[in-house]
Amino acid sequence: MPGPSTDLTRLRIALTAFFALDGFVFAGWVVRIPAIKEQTGASAGDLGLALLGVSAGAVVTMTLTGRLCRRYGSHPVTVVCAVLLALSVTLPPLTHSVPALGAALFVFGSAYGGINVAFNSAAVDLVRALRRPIMPTFHAAFSLGGMIGAGLGGLVAGSLSPTRHLLGLGVIALLVTALAGPTLLRQEPPRPPEDDAPGPEDTRTPAAPTPHTRRLVVVFGLIALCTAYGEGALADWGALHLQQDLGSSAGAAAIGYSCFALAMTVGRLTGTTLLERFGHTRTVVIGGSVAASGMLLGSLAPVLWAALLGYLITGLGLANLFPVAVERAGTLAGPSGVAVASTLGYSGMLLGPPAIGFMAEWFSLSAALTSVAALAGLAALIGLGTRRVG
Repeated sequence: MPGPSTDLTRLRIALTAFFALDGFVFAGWVVRIPAIKEQTGASAGDLGLALLGVSAGAVVTMTLTGRLCRRYGSHPVTVVCAVLLALSVTLPPLTHSVPALGAALFVFGSAYGGINVAFNSAAVDLVRALRRPIMPTFHAAFSLGGMIGAGLGGLVAGSLSPTRHLLGLGVIALLVTALAGPTLLRQEPPRPPEDDAPGPEDTRTPAAPTPHTRRLVVVFGLIALCTAYGEGALADWGALHLQQDLGSSAGAAAIGYSCFALAMTVGRLTGTTLLERFGHTRTVVIGGSVAASGMLLGSLAPVLWAALLGYLITGLGLANLFPVAVERAGTLAGPSGVAVASTLGYSGMLLGPPAIGFMAEWFSLSAALTSVAALAGLAALIGLGTRRVG
């Protein structure tokens, strides 16, 4: 009969699969946006409005999912949301008008937001039980899943229609859920060992949040916001900066975001080691400072190689800020804390691209991208202010 250690290992593998699946499915959808834009006959503005459906659905669902996790448990909610994600990703290519696309994306965004809160809540419970800061490894799985999903999507884009491609993603998602889901459904969320003395950064299962706790959760959510702002900004504007301001080719410009994404993945894979060595506070402070210096280089460098180096440094710096923020919020206030931090973080990802666009019109794109450095520096300062709780 398997012991507690074996159960936790199986649970970790299952949760890792769901994190990777989430990134894989979302990236697969993203690479088919141009084809679906053409299919619906949407203008750029119309497509932008339809894409808000993803954001609106996610933000609306995140707070609700926190409550559902408290009532029914994060494990069954994760499995249900995974099924909904698998089904909803097949909807966008079935639409032929902008309103229908927006409605389909609202459903997809709701499932996407829900599973993010649910599996992050489950991961927080596992982190507390293992007494090891493994949260970054889950987010590394998300990043790896996204890279695989985007790469595979690029390969099949010329041979498969969006309908068949996204239907295939849905089938894969259902198969992964069928394989990994039973592990979550069989096991209750683990609790920290009661017979061990807590470590310097360990917190027992959270009690009902106090006003002070709620304020701290919002503070950690602000760190997530600052991080996600940079991720969204670089995803949408990083390549354009290299091509427009530095005169690089389209291929070289595309390498810029690849450098950033790869650095994020590598940084998260080494995140547990960093957290064990430096602790949560110093990891956030160092990471935010590194990201700020990297983005100043990436946005202001006059030559391509220096800008690419800046993107790489920025990715390494930002890599572990979001996982740490979500973990600390969840440790303080359970699923509700994860929901608040995730919602604020997602808001940062929504805020980044349009904010960069407005600032680029007022000043220049390179100047606008320095706001990523400013917010990364702010995250480091906020992290320094939370040193008493982590």
